[in-house]
Amino acid sequence: MADPCITPVPPPCVPAIADARVLDNFTRRFNTATTEALAPVPSHPTNGDLALPDQCGTYTKCVLQASPGKVDLTAYTAFRAATLSGNFSGFEAVPLGGPRTLNGPMGAYAKQFYGADSSQFGDPVVPAPPGVASKLYATELIELYWCSLLRDVPFTQYPGNATAQAAAAELATLALYQGPKDNGKVTPALLFRGNLPGEKIGPYISQFFLTPTNFGALPFPQKYTTYLAGIDYMTDQETWFKVQNGISTGLFDQPDPMPRYLHNGRGLAAFTHVDQLYQAYFTAFLVLSSLNAPLNPGNPYVDSNTQNGFGTFGGPDFASVIAQVAKVALNAVWYQKWFVHLRHRPESGAGLVHLIKNGVTFDATPDSSVFNSKALAQVYSQQGTYLLSQPFPEGSPSHPAYPTGHGTVGGACITILKFFFDGTFILNNPVMPSDDGTELVPWNGNPALGDAGPLTVNGELHKLAHNVTFGHGLHGGIHWRTDSDASIALGEAVAIRFLQDLACTYAEPFKITFTKIDGTPQTITNM
Repeated sequence: MADPCITPVPPPCVPAIADARVLDNFTRRFNTATTEALAPVPSHPTNGDLALPDQCGTYTKCVLQASPGKVDLTAYTAFRAATLSGNFSGFEAVPLGGPRTLNGPMGAYAKQFYGADSSQFGDPVVPAPPGVASKLYATELIELYWCSLLRDVPFTQYPGNATAQAAAAELATLALYQGPKDNGKVTPALLFRGNLPGEKIGPYISQFFLTPTNFGALPFPQKYTTYLAGIDYMTDQETWFKVQNGISTGLFDQPDPMPRYLHNGRGLAAFTHVDQLYQAYFTAFLVLSSLNAPLNPGNPYVDSNTQNGFGTFGGPDFASVIAQVAKVALNAVWYQKWFVHLRHRPESGAGLVHLIKNGVTFDATPDSSVFNSKALAQVYSQQGTYLLSQPFPEGSPSHPAYPTGHGTVGGACITILKFFFDGTFILNNPVMPSDDGTELVPWNGNPALGDAGPLTVNGELHKLAHNVTFGHGLHGGIHWRTDSDASIALGEAVAIRFLQDLACTYAEPFKITFTKIDGTPQTITNM
């Protein structure tokens, strides 16, 4: 079989390269770049909300607002021109409503030298998200309202909690609800979980978020600083409107003085508020190393009696590649956010609901199911508005919703971990956090808190990816479920293309197979 990394040789027009090693290196770079360049650019369908004259479904946070829920259309014209041109100077000319700046839009236009260009990922991996007037949009907003009501309830208490039971009961009536089900039923124990293989098994929180480990000589018990319970923001229209304009409310998060294991929605949101995007996956690498988890059987050193991996197929390689792919994935998702979709945030969607209930009209209206929902009624009874409460005073980050950065980086990083480690390895002696998050207790397969069964590396990686992206999104109130699901798939696709190029940098001949999120095998080889 021809080596995919070095055949065919470069064309005659390439200047002569005398050194054999340098020529080999050039040839590999030339051939991987050529292969990537010849891959087709897929379609990038959108949901149609960008065509609405008042832009009520478009991300415009921090751009000058004319009135609550209505962007200044002159400012929007400059904003849209900047997103389409990708010029630094264009973004410098966008009229903002306050001192808060747009978060890194130029990353959408960064070039990729590992894997495919950002434009080469699209449909069906990244389909059009639900539009404002769609039933799925309303379903997602109802789920977010319920999630906000359960932010301080420990996941271990969901089965017996009246609000969680009411949430499961209402979501079960929504035909388009996309969360997991048990024999066709939505149960409290499965609320706010993902649908990837293994995610219904065991505690809500992944073992990779709980298992104590070490960062070199530094013990790492995985207790985190979170926020005090019961303190939410942006529940009144005046504060909400300030935030949409990018104006500070003068409020700040209130840290919980006691470090805790992650055990509820607020804790997950607090983690993602300040994490480095690949942090949880680097920690998962540390946990796998602490557990002496077996390597992927395709690792070329598995059967070697004379050498081991280090800078290639060893610990330093594992750690650095996780960070490398995170940057590539982030630029890929930024292209989707800023150049293609510009989907607005859930705080804006709930703002539409609140304003419509107060007599304001828009060019698109969410489906009636959200207006008639029990979740919305319960939110109103608690705060006197229909706004979606936020655990952060500034609400969402100042970039569009779809897909998510946390989810795309997560999808990419778990793919790298599957490439290096045996995904079928069973994690023995699993644990779960106590109700208050102060200690770890054994997980004994209580079916009320998740299906009993072995917890595997792949299953817990899938769970970890959703813990992070739903922690940022559903529990943080700043992303839609479809944002997260599309982003994990995008991250996986980015990582596979990245690995296909990375394979050509290794001198060891290898053939590594791992299982993708859809359950199918993927092989990476340089032979």
